[in-house]
Amino acid sequence: MKPRQVVHADWTWTGKRFESDVQIAVDAAGRILQVGALDLKPTKRLPRRALLPGFINTHSHAFQRGLRGSGEDFPHGKENFWSWREAMYRLVTDLNDEAFYRLCLQAFREMRAAGITAVGEFHYFHHSKNATDYEFDRLLLKAAGAVGIRIVLLNAYYKTGGIGQPLGAAQQRFRTSSPEEYWRNFDRLQDELEDPTQSLGAVVHSLRAASLEDIGQLHAESVRRSIPFHIHVEEQQKEVADSIAAYGKPPMAALDGVMRGMHNVTAVHCTHTDPADMARFLNAGGTACICPTTEGNLGDGVPELPGHHPADGRITLGTDSNLRICMTEEMRWLEYGQRLANQSRGMHTDGTGSTARRLLQIATANGAKSLGLDAGRIEAGAWADFAAIDLAVPALRGCDETTLLDAFVFGTANGAVAETCVGGRWDDLRTR
Repeated sequence: MKPRQVVHADWTWTGKRFESDVQIAVDAAGRILQVGALDLKPTKRLPRRALLPGFINTHSHAFQRGLRGSGEDFPHGKENFWSWREAMYRLVTDLNDEAFYRLCLQAFREMRAAGITAVGEFHYFHHSKNATDYEFDRLLLKAAGAVGIRIVLLNAYYKTGGIGQPLGAAQQRFRTSSPEEYWRNFDRLQDELEDPTQSLGAVVHSLRAASLEDIGQLHAESVRRSIPFHIHVEEQQKEVADSIAAYGKPPMAALDGVMRGMHNVTAVHCTHTDPADMARFLNAGGTACICPTTEGNLGDGVPELPGHHPADGRITLGTDSNLRICMTEEMRWLEYGQRLANQSRGMHTDGTGSTARRLLQIATANGAKSLGLDAGRIEAGAWADFAAIDLAVPALRGCDETTLLDAFVFGTANGAVAETCVGGRWDDLRTR
């Protein structure tokens, strides 16, 4: 097949290192045909640029971008996640269709500017004011399409306001009344998707939001449909205590009792997961998504992660509340949080001892696997989703191909990202 596009950057990440004289042939559908010394005439020359796979943001709540700039004053002293949640509920109560759409556009544009080319949007805010219409599901897809970001709409089931408790007033806008209603809306959304950049995954918000019976049913159907299944797990100690009171075991262990296999499951946060439960979950094929800047901002805590373990292949990253959208910062704080907790350096390393290579894998290929995407790598068959790094930014001056990745991961922010590409379509961030 003749390529539609031939991309040639000064340096291209080939999985283990940056290499020069590498070209990427992209077909008309937006997939990579070939990678290597192809000796073709470039159609997209990227001088003074280094090419990485686009970052995969495994976990986002786009509308929470509306909380940025608020919630950092504490006139009554120390606060916690639960007081933050009340502020989030006030935002939910006030948002109309136009404001919700605008916030989603803003969040997705910032993601592209951060080198993020695909997002798992964990979406539980479904309904317009005074309605049960699922209109916000469609607005979310519309916003992603307008920005050109690849999206897996992780559509959330949310039935109860706590274990065995009715929904609160603000939570009514999250409501799905039954698994049957959930799948009916899910199937309707299939007609709204922009192929091939939009797809769906299944979600239960948390153990607070559904019965164990419903969680088991919804997960079983996700397995039958061969789609991802995501759920918030053990972000807060109260969540753990409530589960033990209701079920005699913490959430991760309770889920293990109702799910047949974990290979399509991503548990988000796992901040207070017992290390034995975490090891059992990861060894069963599950994935843990950590959101370090959000967890730090909310004072959640630092999860106990099994560093230097094959399960590092199933750790991913998310921007969650979108207070800050910067994947290099998420990568750094995943590592730094573990360093602080363990008083050791090099907590996430690959077989050669490289931290930056492992963190890049976590921010790209691992996230793609969690979301069921052929992305996160620059290889034949994958989507042509790239982030182009500006080699001229001050933070990268003096780097060569052996030091560039470490300098990028540990020393830069979004200003080092010059362009992104999703499915062969480029967005020059400097010309916006």
